[in-house]
Amino acid sequence: MTAQNSATAGTAIAVDTGRPSAQRRGPGGGVVLAGLGVLAFSLTFPSTVWGLESFGPWSLVALRSVLAALIAGCALLAGRVPVPERRHWAGLAVVAGGVVVGFPLLTSLALRTSTSSHAAVVVGLLPLTTALLSALRTGSRPPRAFWAAALAGAAVVIAFTVQQSGGELSGGDLYLFGALLVCAAGYTEGGRLAGVMPGWQVIGWALVLTLPLAVAGALLALPFEPVRLTAHGIVGLVWVAAGSTFLGLYVWYRGMAEIGVPRASQLQLAQPLLTLVWSFLVLGEEVSGAAPVASVAVLVCIAVTQRAGSRGIRRSGADTRVGS
Repeated sequence: MTAQNSATAGTAIAVDTGRPSAQRRGPGGGVVLAGLGVLAFSLTFPSTVWGLESFGPWSLVALRSVLAALIAGCALLAGRVPVPERRHWAGLAVVAGGVVVGFPLLTSLALRTSTSSHAAVVVGLLPLTTALLSALRTGSRPPRAFWAAALAGAAVVIAFTVQQSGGELSGGDLYLFGALLVCAAGYTEGGRLAGVMPGWQVIGWALVLTLPLAVAGALLALPFEPVRLTAHGIVGLVWVAAGSTFLGLYVWYRGMAEIGVPRASQLQLAQPLLTLVWSFLVLGEEVSGAAPVASVAVLVCIAVTQRAGSRGIRRSGADTRVGS
C-alpha cells in the first residue's frame, strides 16, 4: 500500500511519515521520535496522581479523552484529512480501546491505592508484551539477541520496581496487569496502522472515535464523583490529555512506523526509571539507591535491542519495519 490510497490521499501535510519519508530520514529519526514518546509517557502516572486530586478516576479519564479528542479533531479539520478507509476502522477501534480508554481507566483506578512508582511495574512488562503481540500480529521476527536483551531488560526493571515497592503487591495490581495487556494491543495495532497513515492521524482518529463515549462518560461521572479544583489537578488533567494522550502518542506512532514495533517497544524499558525520577521530583516519593545501577543495566539492554533489531529489519525488509 502507498500513502496515496490511505487516509492522507489528496492532502499535503508536512508531518506525513509514510514509508517513503521514513526511509529517507533513516532509523535514527525514528528512535528519537519514539524516545520523545517515552519521555512524555513517563510523566503520565505522576500527572494522573495530580489529576486525581481534583477528579474521580472515571471523571478524569472521561475528561482526558474529551479534551484530547477535541485537540485531535481540530488538527484533523485544519489539515482537511479525509476519513480513513473502512478497512482501517477495526484497527483504530483497537487503538482507541487500548490506549485511549482501557489503559488510562485501569491505571487511574489502580493509582487510587498504588503509588506512582509502584505502578511503574506495568511499564516494566509493557515493552516485552508489546514485542510479543507484535510478533504474533504482524509476523515480524526479530533475532534471538533481541529477545534475550528484551527479557533481560524486563527482568531488571521488574526486579527494581518490586524492590522499590518493598516486594509487596498492592490492591491495584489486577488493574495494572489488565492495563498492560490492553495497552500492548493498542500499541501493536497502532504501530501497524502507522505504516500506512501518519502516526498523528492514527491517534487522532482513534480519539475522535471515542468522543461520544467520552462525553457520555463525563456527563455520567461528574455528578457522582466530587470535583475539587486545584492547580495540581488542572495541570495533571491538561498534561494527560494534551501531552500523554495526543502529543506523546503522535511521536510514538511516528517512531514505530520508522523503526518497527519491536524496536520501539524496547525503548520503553527506560520509562519506569524515568517515572521514578518524576515521582521523586514531582510527588516526593522515595527512590531506592539502586536506581543508578538499574539505569545502567537498562540502557545496556536498550542498546542491544536497538542494534539487534536494526539488523533484523535489514534482513527482513519492509514488513518488519512497518509491521504489516
